[in-house]
Amino acid sequence: MEEALRPHGLGATQWYILHQLATIGPTMQRELAPLLQIERATVSIIVSALVRKGLVEQVPSDLDQRQKLLRLTPAGTGLWGELPDLAFIHDEAFSDFSDADLETTARVLRAATERLNHRLKGKKA
Repeated sequence: MEEALRPHGLGATQWYILHQLATIGPTMQRELAPLLQIERATVSIIVSALVRKGLVEQVPSDLDQRQKLLRLTPAGTGLWGELPDLAFIHDEAFSDFSDADLETTARVLRAATERLNHRLKGKKA
């Protein structure tokens, strides 16, 4: 993924944010941290880089001026249209596995992640 994105000056997390904005549409910045499972400060740094590159704009929310709505700029939309299709990653990694194997793996990883997150939340309380 990094190799495919490097010529376009993007990292993986930047791509995920652009993907969210291009496929889902304008998104509140605060929604990205839990979605990407990264810290809010990290989201801020990555979004700031995308804003500096002219790919994303931050618009104050109508409901709360402190909250920022993110959307692609025309340059961001243009770049999104030029980016390579990253489906090859999925195809290369998972092509030899059955759907049942993939479903089992996803279920186990989801459960394990939930357990670890639950344990982490218990320690923070």
